[in-house]
Amino acid sequence: MRHPNGILPKLLIALAMGYLAFLILLPVAAIFQGAFAKGVGAFFDALLEPQVLAAFQLSITLAIIAVIVNAVFGTLVAWVLVRHDFFGKGFFNALVDLPFVVSPVITGYMVLLLFGRQGWFAPLVEATDMKIAFAVPGMLLVTIFVSLPFTIREVMPILREIGVEPEQAAHTLGANSWRTFLRVTLPGIRWGLLYGITLTLARALGEFGGVLVAGGGISGKTETATLFIYAALEERQSIAAYAVAVVLAVVSFVVLIGMEILRQRTEITQ
Repeated sequence: MRHPNGILPKLLIALAMGYLAFLILLPVAAIFQGAFAKGVGAFFDALLEPQVLAAFQLSITLAIIAVIVNAVFGTLVAWVLVRHDFFGKGFFNALVDLPFVVSPVITGYMVLLLFGRQGWFAPLVEATDMKIAFAVPGMLLVTIFVSLPFTIREVMPILREIGVEPEQAAHTLGANSWRTFLRVTLPGIRWGLLYGITLTLARALGEFGGVLVAGGGISGKTETATLFIYAALEERQSIAAYAVAVVLAVVSFVVLIGMEILRQRTEITQ
C-alpha cells in the first residue's frame, strides 16, 4: 500500500517515534545512566549484596509459581468459558478482567482483610498456624490474582478460532479427553498459551503495590526486587536501586525478544 507523499505522513511518524522515545527510551536510558554512574564495579557490587540476592530469589519464586498456577487454571477457565454454556457465564467472563480494573494495592488490602489478625479467616489461620498476611503466601495470592487474566485472554480467542471439529474428530477416532487435549487442543493453543505465560511472567516480576501491602516489605523475608528498589531509594542507595531496576528491565526485554525469536523459528519449521 502506497502512502501519499507530503509532510503529514513524515510528521505523524516523527510524532509517534518521539512519543515512544519520550515514554520508553529516555526513562530506560536514565536508569542505565544511574546504575553505572559510579562504574561497573559498583554496579555488580550492589547486585551481589545478600539483601539484593534474597529479593531476586523471592521475585523469581513468586513469578514461577504464578506462571504455573495461571497456566494450568487459566487454560482450564478459558476452555470452560469457550466450550460450555452455563448460568452466569457472562458474569464469570467479566470477572476474569477484574484484576485489570482493581488496584493491586486494594488486592493486597483484601488479603489483610481476609487473613489478617482481625480478618474473616483469622480463626482458621490461627488454628493451622499458617501465616498468610505479611508473609510470602499472601504475596503469592496477590501475584497470582494480578496476573490471572493474561493466559485466559490469550487462549480464549484461539480456542474459538480452532473450533470443536478437531476435538470431535479425535473423539471419533477413539481418543479420550486427556489424549485429545494433549494431541489436538494443546498444540492448537500453544502460541496463545506461551504469550499468556510471557505476559504473566512480566507482570508477576513487576508487581509492587499489592505485594507491598500484603507482605509488608520486610527486608530479607518479604522484600521482592521491586520493593527493594523502593526501599533503596528511600534510604538513598541509588546505585543499588538503579542496578536492580536495570536487571528487571533486561529480564523483561529478554523474555519478550526470546518469545518472538522462538515464534519465528517455529513458523519457519512448520
